[in-house]
Amino acid sequence: MNIDLIRLLVDFAILVLIWMVQLVVYPGMCHYKTEDLNSWHKIYTKRIAVIVAPLMIVQVLVSAVQFLNRIDIYTAGSIILIIIIWLLTFLIFVPLHNAIGPGKSCERITNNLVSKNWWRTGLWSLLFIWTLSENL
Repeated sequence: MNIDLIRLLVDFAILVLIWMVQLVVYPGMCHYKTEDLNSWHKIYTKRIAVIVAPLMIVQVLVSAVQFLNRIDIYTAGSIILIIIIWLLTFLIFVPLHNAIGPGKSCERITNNLVSKNWWRTGLWSLLFIWTLSENL
């Protein structure tokens, strides 16, 4: 399979996933009672990590291979966007998810997740559109 096709498929998979999280998962969190949210959130984070982590790792590896094979604005820009997304994920979203717990305001945390996740949603959407345009 061609490296560009792998990249397109991975970027598309992440695009679908981030939009599902943005429109369904994060807004739905406050429909749980606080104690149920705490239990569900522990299950959710473990399960979603099994999907997200491999996709993110493959995306960065494939992007690195593309960059090493062809240095241009697309490959360099992709690496930069992916680094920004990883920084957002680990500096903002991991702490927000870790803040979910007993006695915490579900609405405040969920609103933070939804509003701040628009950055990742936008960046991953832009990355997919750019990848798609490079492969047309």
